[in-house]
Amino acid sequence: MKLHTRCGRTINVTRFAPVKLPARMGRVVLDTSFSTHDEDELWASLTAEEARRLAGLLLYQAAAVEPEPEPEPGPGPGAVEVVPVVEDAYEIRVRGHALTVDQPLSDGGKDTAPTPVELFVAAMASCTAHYAGRFLDRHGVGRDGLSVRARFRMANDRPVRVASLTLTVVAPDLPPEKVAALRAVVAHCTVSNSLTRPPETELRVIHSSPEGARGPLET
Repeated sequence: MKLHTRCGRTINVTRFAPVKLPARMGRVVLDTSFSTHDEDELWASLTAEEARRLAGLLLYQAAAVEPEPEPEPGPGPGAVEVVPVVEDAYEIRVRGHALTVDQPLSDGGKDTAPTPVELFVAAMASCTAHYAGRFLDRHGVGRDGLSVRARFRMANDRPVRVASLTLTVVAPDLPPEKVAALRAVVAHCTVSNSLTRPPETELRVIHSSPEGARGPLET
């Protein structure tokens, strides 16, 4: 997995995990070659975008060499739990992962993380990207330059909701004759299907029980 920086550096993020060695011996390898201007030390200058991408590559390879963790208490497959962090910030727990949501300054939050609505749009865009990437793989087309851009607009009336969503899939290496097929595939990603055929939703509220009653009440 290579990252090409604007300063001309190529950073290759791989992993060293020989099959015959214990899982704990797995290592993430970050490799970049010396250039003529490096002299006695090796360095890389990254833009903020490049730094985030490098962090993502490192996390991806770290997960690949990390031993299978012991199951922890919390939501398992098919479950999500959300708990308060501070003020309008909440932690979303999904299997062994944690995400954070917040509200923008204009809405009284601290803008430390995306909003739930932005994560909703991000879920749609990232699901589309996943399907697009798999399509390119199946057809022997490189993923270089692949991106999905999403723009959304909130409704002006009630109820509060996302009124429109526009997705743009950028696949520079895709042959013109495969465009229609790619469009058909990404149009039916899992998140898109879930919007077209909304899931049955049940809402339950658990609250403190009155004095003398045992356990929480559910309504």
